[in-house]
Amino acid sequence: MAKPKLRSNFQPGSSLWAVRRAQWRALGLSDEDMEKPKIAVVNSSSDLAICFSHLDDVAATVKEAVRAGGGLPFEIRTTAPSDFIFCAGGGGGYILSSRDLIVNDIEVAVEGAQLDGMICLSSCDKTPPAHLMAAARLNLPTILVACGYQPSGEYRGEPMDIEEVFIRSADALRGTISTEEIGAMADNAVRGPGVCSGMGTANSMHVVAEALGMTLPGGAPVLANSPKMVEYARESGARIVDMVLADLRPRSILTEGAFRNAVAAVLASSGSINTVKHLQASATEGELDIDVFALFEELSDTVPMLSAVRPNGDKSIEEFEAAGGARAILKRLEPLLDREALTVTGKPVGDNLAGVVPVGDEVIRPLDKPVTTEAPIVIMRGSLAPESAIVKLGAREASRRRRFTGPAVVCGAGNDAMSAITKGKVKAGDVLVVRGGGLKGGPGMAGRASMVAFLLYSAGLENEVAIVTDGQLSGLVNKGLVVGEIAPESAVGGPLGLVRDGDLISIDVDARTVDLDVPEEEIAARRASEGEPRLPEARGYLALYQRSVGPMSKGAVLGGDAVNRA
Repeated sequence: MAKPKLRSNFQPGSSLWAVRRAQWRALGLSDEDMEKPKIAVVNSSSDLAICFSHLDDVAATVKEAVRAGGGLPFEIRTTAPSDFIFCAGGGGGYILSSRDLIVNDIEVAVEGAQLDGMICLSSCDKTPPAHLMAAARLNLPTILVACGYQPSGEYRGEPMDIEEVFIRSADALRGTISTEEIGAMADNAVRGPGVCSGMGTANSMHVVAEALGMTLPGGAPVLANSPKMVEYARESGARIVDMVLADLRPRSILTEGAFRNAVAAVLASSGSINTVKHLQASATEGELDIDVFALFEELSDTVPMLSAVRPNGDKSIEEFEAAGGARAILKRLEPLLDREALTVTGKPVGDNLAGVVPVGDEVIRPLDKPVTTEAPIVIMRGSLAPESAIVKLGAREASRRRRFTGPAVVCGAGNDAMSAITKGKVKAGDVLVVRGGGLKGGPGMAGRASMVAFLLYSAGLENEVAIVTDGQLSGLVNKGLVVGEIAPESAVGGPLGLVRDGDLISIDVDARTVDLDVPEEEIAARRASEGEPRLPEARGYLALYQRSVGPMSKGAVLGGDAVNRA
């Protein structure tokens, strides 16, 4: 088979060829090197967070494999956002907005240099979706490498991980545990590099990437720095060269069938709610006419929950990996999957699953013996959320309320809402409205809506008070009844901005509705008296994000509908 013409090989004698040759000769590259497939090794290594601290070593393994496979690797760096580190500034607005910064980091380097393919080292929450989005946008041969979860620790004989520290920090804020105790929990929560060890956004997105067919099978989840992860990285480095030579591109893989498979995997594993927006963003960047929100609505009626990893249940991520991980859950789901969907192996999903046998029936259950048949993620709509909203329930507890009607207690995002709880202004039977924390109002979905939910949990009110918010929730949130990411958001004229203290709000998870029980004429009068909504002032990158971020229905990508009025 003839080798494809590589876009990175310029016409000899041209100015592009000459100046590139001068640069690369100075780097020690030979004439033979310059003719090889040129592979971007996308690395988000950083000293700021433990989840990225091992990636330089992974990059070295990958580059060695690319060279052995006949390619020429070029390591490029992107920003390295860790939610637990980047949440400090901008009210938390840098967390989601960093996802799109990574996409543009990649475009600038890979398109600017006209490289031939990408191998992306996917670690903490925002890197896997950013890598998928960049792959879909650029449509160059791409493979993702899941770079593993961190080993967690113990505290007083009980498992302790960073998710538990995050949740229990609400107790410290309320003063029900001491600073010394939460400090001791933190000191024992993380025992090595990698992403959070629960089924939060990072591990969920690693599962998503495999279900989409954008990683080699069998790599999600995986313990960071384990021999299995190292070998998986090496195999991926070799494979990306073959993908370039075969001209196997993401848009051949990212079909509607692939997205259906990914949504099914999220529902079956009770994955993070953030997978919804990230999958939609990947579809939008790939110019694909796929409504991920509609897929979640459709498949939630037919796909059962087969696994409940912490914090959704009592199983550990180590147990999930030992039971077969994403490959095993896809095998269980095989009768419901698009088996013809192509993957980075060059083979369809059905071929990749041939011979796969899940280990045991308890951690990843068979279709006929699920944890529950009720959806762990529910897309909501109604007069308070004309476009969409989302509820994460995980494995539903008998005590968890599915219907709730109560008077509104209206607060701004972040500290305003937390202060209302700590001062006793929020009481049993109330619906706490937390607004101003959306894509543009945050901006960047700032406001720490998850901490508001954790404070209610700490106060013992998680089943006595409901929350509705236009803010983003942690992929870990499944305490109480929290309706998040209401769209349109209040800052662009969404109905949430018209709620007043005492208004009745009704939530029905089974009916998938969230409604403001106020006459339409009253709403119209309030809208007229309020006038056009004003966005809060923002500076720097967050101001750029605020102006250009598109609606949640398109995955909140940059360059979308910049006005996004209700």
